[in-house]
Amino acid sequence: MRLTGFRGATMLKNNDASEMKEAVIELLNEIINKNKLSNEDLVSIIFTATDDIDCAFPAAAAREIGLGDVPLLCSKEINVPGAPKLVIRILMHAYSPIDRKNVFHIYSRGAEVLRQDLAQ
Repeated sequence: MRLTGFRGATMLKNNDASEMKEAVIELLNEIINKNKLSNEDLVSIIFTATDDIDCAFPAAAAREIGLGDVPLLCSKEINVPGAPKLVIRILMHAYSPIDRKNVFHIYSRGAEVLRQDLAQ
């Protein structure tokens, strides 16, 4: 088992707390399930959100699915001109036997445009 980073992102249609909760839970579950991770494997999760998202903390959605004992951190994404809006990114650290080249990075709800080379 080695410490591995798992990436993902999702896009919202609106700066809406219920939409954010649904999208973040969907993204977290997909990263965890596709990579066969358990709660005990998780070390920490960093969430970033673009400047146009201020309706809620993405980490709150993680707590709702039982990840309250995992260290969670929210931060603002760099505001690069022309970059997509309403984006939440995730960097999950977990212990896993998966080689980096075989990790499933999940980009959903339009966020596939951010990293077409990693999107599954």
